[in-house]
Amino acid sequence: MTPFFDDDGTEVNPDLIPKPDICSICKKQDDPEEEILCNLNRLDQRNDDDFKCFAFENINDENKASS
Repeated sequence: MTPFFDDDGTEVNPDLIPKPDICSICKKQDDPEEEILCNLNRLDQRNDDDFKCFAFENINDENKASS
């Protein structure tokens, strides 16, 4: 993965960014094309009480559509 940096120019280590529980049921969690955007979103909200992701897509919705 190509390194990326925060607004202060500090290199971001994605392994140190807390991952909210909702991310574990998101269709995009293992999508390499979404990885940087997801990490930046989590980094930006790491100190917030509530995590909001407008790109979230529930993996369970896919299973319902297939039924």
